[in-house]
Amino acid sequence: MTKYVFVTGGVVSSLGKGIAAASLAAILESRGLTVTIIKMDPYINVDPGTMSPFQHGEVFVTEDGAETDLDLGHYERFITPKMHKANNFTTGQIYSNVLRKERRGEYLGKTVQVIPHITNEIQDFIARGAHAAGDPDIALVEIGGTVGDIESLPFLEAVRQLSLRAGRNNTCFIHLTLVPYIASAGELKTKPTQHSVGELRKIGIIPNVLLCRADRKIPDDERAKISLFANVPMDAVISVWDVDTIYKVPMMLHEQGLDDIVCKTLDINPKPADLSAWDKVVDRLEHPKDQVNLAMIGKYDLKDSYKSLNEALVHAGIHTGHKVNVTFIEAEILEKDGTDCLKGMDAILVPGGFGKRGTEGKIKAIEYARKNDIPYLGICLGMQLAVIEFARNVCGLGRANSTELDADTPHPVVALITEWKDHTGVIERRSEDSDLGGTMRLGKQIVPVKPGTLTASIYGNEVAERHRHRYEVNNAYCDQFEKAGMVISARTPGENLPEIMELPDHSFFMGVQFHPEFTSTPRFGHPLFNAFINAAAKYHHEHEKKDQK
Repeated sequence: MTKYVFVTGGVVSSLGKGIAAASLAAILESRGLTVTIIKMDPYINVDPGTMSPFQHGEVFVTEDGAETDLDLGHYERFITPKMHKANNFTTGQIYSNVLRKERRGEYLGKTVQVIPHITNEIQDFIARGAHAAGDPDIALVEIGGTVGDIESLPFLEAVRQLSLRAGRNNTCFIHLTLVPYIASAGELKTKPTQHSVGELRKIGIIPNVLLCRADRKIPDDERAKISLFANVPMDAVISVWDVDTIYKVPMMLHEQGLDDIVCKTLDINPKPADLSAWDKVVDRLEHPKDQVNLAMIGKYDLKDSYKSLNEALVHAGIHTGHKVNVTFIEAEILEKDGTDCLKGMDAILVPGGFGKRGTEGKIKAIEYARKNDIPYLGICLGMQLAVIEFARNVCGLGRANSTELDADTPHPVVALITEWKDHTGVIERRSEDSDLGGTMRLGKQIVPVKPGTLTASIYGNEVAERHRHRYEVNNAYCDQFEKAGMVISARTPGENLPEIMELPDHSFFMGVQFHPEFTSTPRFGHPLFNAFINAAAKYHHEHEKKDQK
């Protein structure tokens, strides 16, 4: 029988529930337990697929094509099992399911209510998530939002009921809360935590563990005070302070005995934790042999909108021995001020994205990388824009563009999947409106690789990566591209669509239609990002020698 650990949050959001849950899962996995993590999001959206990156951050895509919360990316980076659709669900999905059941008459004419129908559905979704993961020893369940939010109440009530049904020693509640430092008073304040635990207890949930977030270690006096007023044993009041890398958090929690407390609460006695792999990750991170300077050309907030990508670059630094200094450059600045800000960069990366804003600035950056032999990696939109730049400036196809960006382009070198008219790649213009949600190529796809290419040297015979896009490179122009020097080194086995493009007469120039950042992890890295950073390091050293001469 799967045992459950519920992780709730209090006072404010963005304290790091996802990191805490993932870190605890990593420790438990190192103790020989099978683990999965489930994220419950209280918003009414069916999924985050149509939400703005400014508001929600990145959308993480699972192998089975689910668009999910970015915390699932943390889960995959910290533990071995892959996340799937069943590992993330929202209020929107819960209500949609309940309403479908009501329309089918499954409730036998009863009045449909939050309790018991919504709360029962939430419990069913939790059980479904655990079962889809193979009924592991432990399922950690993270509840989005904070205690006191009206949106979170059905989820909290559902897990309270589930804890009663599961029985003694089968559930554990962990509450993550803020202990702010008030500079003017020169002290940490425990009152917000006291109030947060009080709100949780009113709901009927008594936490077994408190994770107390602060910008510094919490002294024993404050921990004792929290223990007294929150009615939680002092050894279960865990200090979680700010660190320079999230990959130190598993060791931080283990050293304070969090995993022992959880195991004792759940009445299990696994082998001791072995966090040597995480010690190795941190050691490599703290002792790089060199550094490279990389420009990321984007248009969203850097921190959360490109979360997996930022982490993938950190992982590449770990596995190549480099500190990767990422400079985020707003694409619209390049449109206004030109490419002078790219001087001194050892590599240029253009990530995925949607919409026209900033795309001409990204194209300028791509042209700069191509002409100056600077290592370039384009991801999703970054590949499509590389094709557009090549079409315009190498093939002479003036005003070449994507139909997403210019519906009247005379050379639609990139177009909607649904705009392919036949196998020749001729575009049939479509004007009808369609839903944005659920209209993309999503999830993992296995694609064969052309031998003798840069791609083959990185991936071998095939690529197995995840996708999230609507637009494809137009096959009607591929012969022109290849005659002009572009190599299409991977194509989808079904539609024969370009999956990877590269320029062989360049230090490193590659565009990929998929999102390799979703499969990068700190312990194992990712071959594409490792190759990209190694190319940046080579460029750095070669130009450093030229400058010295």
